[in-house]
Parts: sequence; C-alpha cells; structure tokens
Amino acid sequence: MENGVIEFDVGLGGGDDGIDIEPSNDDVDMPDGSSNDANSLGSGSGETSFSVGVYIPEGDHDLEPCEGMEFESEEAAKAFYNSYARRVGFSTRVSSSRRSRKDGAIIQRSFVCAKEGFRNLNEKRTMDREIKRPRTVTRVGCKASLSVKIQESGKWLVSGFVKEHNHDLVPPDQVHCLRSHRQISGPAKTLIDTLQAAGMGPRRIMSVLIKEYGGISRVGFTEVDCRNYMRNSRQRNMEGDIQLLLDYLKQKQAENLNFFYAVQGDEDQYTGNVFWADPKSRSDYSHFGDTVTFDTTYRSNRYRLPFAPFTGLNHHGQPVLFGCAFLMNESEASFVWLFKTWLEAMSGRSPVSITTEHDGVIRSAITQVFPNTRHRFCKWHMFKQCQEKLSHVLLQHPQFEAAFYKSVNMSESTDEFESCWHSLADKYDLRDHKWLQAIYEDRKQWVPVYLRDTFFAEMSVTQRSDSMNSYFDGYVNASTNLNQFFKLYEKALESRHEKEVKADFDTMNASPVLKTPSPMEKQVSEFYTRKIFARFQEELVSTLTFMALKVDDDEEVISYQVSKYGEEHRAYHVKFNVLEMRATCSCQMFEFSGLLCRHVLAVFRVTNVLTLPSHYILKRWTRNAKSSVTLEERVSDPYQSYLESHTVRYNTLRHEAFKFVEEGAESVDSYNVAMAALVEASNKVALGLKSEGKSSLTNDRMRDVSARIGIQANQCTAEVPGSSGQQLSEDDMDRKINELSVDLERANRKCEVYRTNLLSLMKDVEDHKQRLSVEVQNIKLSLKDSL
Repeated sequence: MENGVIEFDVGLGGGDDGIDIEPSNDDVDMPDGSSNDANSLGSGSGETSFSVGVYIPEGDHDLEPCEGMEFESEEAAKAFYNSYARRVGFSTRVSSSRRSRKDGAIIQRSFVCAKEGFRNLNEKRTMDREIKRPRTVTRVGCKASLSVKIQESGKWLVSGFVKEHNHDLVPPDQVHCLRSHRQISGPAKTLIDTLQAAGMGPRRIMSVLIKEYGGISRVGFTEVDCRNYMRNSRQRNMEGDIQLLLDYLKQKQAENLNFFYAVQGDEDQYTGNVFWADPKSRSDYSHFGDTVTFDTTYRSNRYRLPFAPFTGLNHHGQPVLFGCAFLMNESEASFVWLFKTWLEAMSGRSPVSITTEHDGVIRSAITQVFPNTRHRFCKWHMFKQCQEKLSHVLLQHPQFEAAFYKSVNMSESTDEFESCWHSLADKYDLRDHKWLQAIYEDRKQWVPVYLRDTFFAEMSVTQRSDSMNSYFDGYVNASTNLNQFFKLYEKALESRHEKEVKADFDTMNASPVLKTPSPMEKQVSEFYTRKIFARFQEELVSTLTFMALKVDDDEEVISYQVSKYGEEHRAYHVKFNVLEMRATCSCQMFEFSGLLCRHVLAVFRVTNVLTLPSHYILKRWTRNAKSSVTLEERVSDPYQSYLESHTVRYNTLRHEAFKFVEEGAESVDSYNVAMAALVEASNKVALGLKSEGKSSLTNDRMRDVSARIGIQANQCTAEVPGSSGQQLSEDDMDRKINELSVDLERANRKCEVYRTNLLSLMKDVEDHKQRLSVEVQNIKLSLKDSL
C-alpha cells in the first residue's frame, strides 16, 4: 500500500512556508515483508555514515539526541535517530514534513516512535471492505519524537526532542523484530542467493545465517523477511524466461489443437500465472477424473519453481497427469482463475473429490469453483506440519507422534476419534495449543473417519496417495530452472506413459495366480488390472479368518456382525439387501476406494453369493477402463445386462421361494395349498417361456416339472377330509421334494454353464481388442524411435 500524501498550507513565520503531511501506515504489513514506513533504510548494510555538529564528538554514536544537534543531511538525522531507537528498544517512522512554498523543498521533518498516534478505525478504506486478517492495534499515542529543520548553512538542526515513551521498550534480543530495524544486508543477500540455488528453503537458510552471525539478533531480519526476499528474487529471475514459456505453449498448440493453455490477463500484461493441459491429460481425466490432487509442494521450495500439477490415479493405481500451472501470484483471485480455467479444459466436469495442502486461500477458491466437490486436506502434509508445530512436544515426549498417528488413522468411528483426540490433548497439556485447535476444527477435511463416505481412489485410509508429491520425482528438483524444465517435463510424461503401457501389457498377457477355488476370484481376475486384482484378492483371502453372524432380518435387509474369531469386541456391521444384491459396511471401504471390503465378502460367502455383482466392479479399476464405453453406458452392454438381470431375478425368486416354503410347511392344509399354487405357477411359467420363443426342450422340461408337481399334489390330496386318494407318508413327501430340488439344481448348473460360456466369449473379444491396441501402440513407439 502506498503512503497517501495530504497537502495543506499553514502560515508560519513570514507566511512563505507550507507543510506536507505524510502519514505512515504502520499497522499495515506489506506483502514482501518490507517496511512501508519512511524510516526504512533500504537494503544496505545498516552502516549509514553521517556527520554532526559540534555537539557530537566524531565517531561517538552512543549519545542521546538533544536540541541543538546538527547533521549534514536529513538522512543522517534519520539514521542517527533510528540507531538511537535500536539501542533503546523501539521502532521509528517518518511522521510529517514541511515544505517551502517557494521551491517545494523539505525544510522540516519529524521522526516519531512507531507507536505514535492512534489507528483511525473510521477510515473509509477500512469501513468499505471486509478485513479477512485483522491486524493487531500497535499505536498507543506515544509522544516520543525527534524534529529537525534545515538551516541557511544547509545543515539540519534538532529543533525538538521528546524522550519519554508511554509503553514498554523492547529488550535487545528482540530489537531485530522491530520494523525499522529489519534489513537484509548485501552480504546476507549474497549468501541467501547461494543457498537458495543449492535448493535450501528459508528455514534452513535462517539456521545457517544465525550460526554465521552468532545469533538471531545479529542477523537483523526474520524468517518472514528471508522468505519474502527469496520469493521476490525468484520472480525477478523468472521474468526473463516468461516469453520462453509462452513460445513453448504456442508451439504445442500449433502441433495439436487439443493442446489447451491459458494465461491470466493479456499476454502483453502478463500476471505470471499460466495453465496448460496436453491432449492425453484431457483424455485421461475423462476416464479417471473422479478424484484429483492439486499438488503445490513447490511452495515448500522443493522444486524452486512456482509449479503446481493436477494429478490423479489411473486403473493401475499409477499417478496420472490432468494439467499443470505456473503460479507467480498466489492470491485467492489467482487460484479462482486457475480452477475455473482447469475446469474449462476438462469440459466443465467437476471431480467427486479433490486433495490439497492445508491452506485457507486454496480452500476459499475451491469452495467458489467446486461447490459440490468434497475437499480434503492432505493428511501427510498435516503430519509434516505436526512435526514442525509440535517439535517441542516431540522432543519431550517421543511417544506422542505414534499416539497422534494412531488417533488419526486407526479410529473406526467419529466417537472413537473424538475420545482419542481429547485424551491426547489432555495427556500432553495441548488443549490451548492454537495450531492443534485449528486443525481439530478442520478435522472433517483431513481425518479419514470423516471422509470414508467419499471416493478418493485409495486402497486404504492409511495409504499415502501416490499422486501426491510423486509424478515428477526424479525429473524436476531443486536445481531445475525454466530453461531445463520443459525437457525434463516431457521426459517425465514419456516415462509415465511407458509404465502405463507396460502395466497394460502385463495385465493382458499374464494371468494372475488364484489362491482360492472361489468362482468370484476367477471372475474378477478377468476384469481387474493386475494391481487392483491383487488388492481385491487380499480382501477375499482374508474372509477366511472372519465370521459373519446374522443379528437381524427384516425380510429385505439382513444385518450381520462380522469379526475375527476371538475379536468379537471389534466387529464391523454389514447390511445386505438380498433382492438388490447390495451390501454396505461400517468400514465404508467400497465408498472410499471402489473395492469391496473383506467384511462384505465374508457375508457374500455365508449367503452363497458366488459371483461379484456387476455394480461392485467399477470400470475405472478394470483393464477396459479406457475403452470407448463410459461408466454411464455400462448397463447397455448385452452381457452385463444379462448378468445383472439374471442375478436379480434369481435371487429375488430364491428369496421369495424360501419364505413360501417356510410358510407352506407349517401345516398339512397350507402344504396342499402351496403345492396347488406351485402347479398353477409352473404352468404359467411354461406358457411364458413358450411365448418368448424358448426351445421345445425347455418347454418339455417345464411341462415335466409341472407334471411332477401335479402328481405330487394329487397324491397329497388324501390328507384332505373327504378325499378318495391314498395318503403319502412323510418319507415319500420328502423324497419327492428332494427329487424336485435335484431337478432345480441341475437346471441351475446348466444356466451357470451357459453364463460361463458367454463370459468366455466376451472375454475373448475384449482380449483380442486389447492385444490389437497394444500392438498398435508398440508400432507407434517403434516408428517414433526410428525417427
């Protein structure tokens, strides 16, 4: 913020002088950390030379100001008063000046304590806008000041001095924190530049400076000043390479019109922010854009570049790129522009979830651009912050870190987390710790137990997402400059693509080893990629150590308690809708990762669900994830339609038949009624099959079954009073029921054979298509290598 200048005339003496008042803005922090006070002495060494009148012996700078002192210049007077302030323990600033009406030259200047006056809270600039980060009030009406005026000789005379302050003075070991005494000297700048080029961050650089100068008070500035200087230096160095960046992006777009890039503002008035996405990134997003990570690790000076990629996970669990940005300006408006631009490049389709670092500015921008997207803070970034913010606790209590990690990662419910968190805060006396309280208030955006109901494509809540901090590992590092960046960037893209092609090849040409005789394991091995199948296989094998106990049955939904043997106290709760073949578990693994958990699979095992219902096979985890059939079109697949409809029909009939059998067997009368109903139902089913054009063999089979049921019903009428038939014994009835059961089982096996044959046929078609795709890709790579 620039200082305002208010000019007005005041008649003094002969009436030929005026006064210019330059009010300082001491309560407003400048973004670069430098002072906006008129007392800033630049960025020199702080050793400003000045000469004074007869009242100060040469070289004696420890004297106290007094009226009558003379200085060679206004700057010398200011330097003397600031040097005096440093010894005493207060900060200074310029208060007002008085100019000559004849030539406008300054003829009088006042230097005051930085706490002089009071903040004007009624200023229009304060009242008309919302203040997001209120500043502490620092002005308390202190009267301490030094006034100087110019003499005819050209020297400056001290015309007034007020020594007394109305506030406590700062001790010597804290003086370096005062604004007028925070200066980065030339030698310090050189050392900072050298260490920054070596990839060191501001924290480590400050440690070196403190050791070099013999203490923080001798350094002369704070870590914030160092950080701001490094950022400004980086921006100045980048300015010369901006045109190189724009030329590269223009060339890429000319080569392929699907290459997208945008700059904030006009290219003639470049603001420093640019975004781009190549065609593969845009295509990959259409397949795997359900969850996204916005990686801003450059802000921790890892890459020394203002570089921020959008990444995700493909069907092999590998990092995949969705676009990149260079951000020189990190304001909220810049992030809003970036997210809107990225959304435009991705055809306006917002992700289900997005992961970022813990940052209020980024959170505000995401809320504006992605109102329906679940925003998560990176948990591992929070753990890293914990090591920094609670280092004193970790030094005193080494066991704290493990307890903190356990409370976050191992809690199975929100109540359990709340209990563990408060217990931890009480045990280590951290209830009033500001940072810990702040992240607790944000717990629903980073603690896993609050996020399990949303898809993040992670295999477990304790896994670190591979897409965070890893896509450009081994390529872009602390010493990378913009001239080198694009070559390394393209190498990273090529390497990632080769790894994906290799994973596709391995999946299509190597069958995984099955560990169980389960038809479900064989089924999913033909759908999932190798890595995802291995993860599912782990869950399936683990079901052998779990027991599923039915605890409630309301006919449609059956509730189970699933636990390991001997660990019933740590049970998971599964609800299974038999008619819809849908199950939900309290661990919410499917909602979080897209793979069924061992608890639901254990329920499937005890309820004889032999194959995985298709709605539990997410297309984004399958070997055909990048096929032209989208997730929404999945139900139009003939085989899938058949499988889904047959599964639903079969399980619905079985569920209703079980209830029918139980009720029909209650008494002889109900049994006879039930058998008569079965005869009528079987006849209607036979007619229905005939009308659908089924084979005569099937009709004959249904008529045969109907005849058997009819014969059995007629034989059983002897039990009805007045019937002339012979009464069957209970053993005969059981035998008849067993025969019908055998017939039904035989029909089911035939149906399973037909379904298996159809599955094999569909698999052969997809395998052939994938082999052709791999061959085409290999040919393209060979042509590229030959060129």
